[in-house]
Amino acid sequence: MFFSRLGGNSSGIYSSLNCGIGSNDKQFNINKNLDFVARYFSLPKSNLVTMHQTHSNKSKIIKKNSVLKSVLCDGIVTKEKNLLLSVLTADCAPVLLVDDKSYVIGACHAGWRGAIGGIIQNTIKNMLKLGGNIKNIKCAIGPCINQKSYEVGKEFYLHFLSIDKSNSKFFLINNKRILFSLSDYIWEVLSNIGILNIEKIDIDTYSETSLCFSHRKNFKNNLLDYGRLISTIVIKDT
Repeated sequence: MFFSRLGGNSSGIYSSLNCGIGSNDKQFNINKNLDFVARYFSLPKSNLVTMHQTHSNKSKIIKKNSVLKSVLCDGIVTKEKNLLLSVLTADCAPVLLVDDKSYVIGACHAGWRGAIGGIIQNTIKNMLKLGGNIKNIKCAIGPCINQKSYEVGKEFYLHFLSIDKSNSKFFLINNKRILFSLSDYIWEVLSNIGILNIEKIDIDTYSETSLCFSHRKNFKNNLLDYGRLISTIVIKDT
């Protein structure tokens, strides 16, 4: 489930469903927003697993006896029922994964650093450890900054090419502007792993600010903080 920024309790630059625990929003409002998200699934907020995201490639397996607080990683996986895995984003891509035959789910935070560093691969490896099967995994890439809005520098471009020259296909050079497609890069990573059932939510977080929070847009407008969208996945106990 990919939530928009609508329907919450926060105000100002955080209006209104800001779930960013690391933001400077009032903690009371963030807690109410997180409670709303959990109640949407008829679950208590204590079942909501969040991450302390650092653009790393660290992925963790979450079990019932895990401490259900903010987990220091950028990918989480479980096969436990009623544990609501979540990702917080504001231009980076939330990636949700499910093997609905083995009942294993995963969620990861994929900015360019995490995506190029292996967060997607490591999250899927943990799904396989829990009995998942590559052939059965389905994936959805949530709203993130689109190529038309994602201008990068020459050093960024050359870094990707130094890893693999074929990465040039993820860049568009237009009037000396270099534009990067994060979602297309993630799609290829998933495809190369062997995942064929992939969907993408084609919403640009940078330009669709009525629906999305955007780190890049806020800083361009000289705003020193920003809200975070939440994306969630759960195996409900029926």
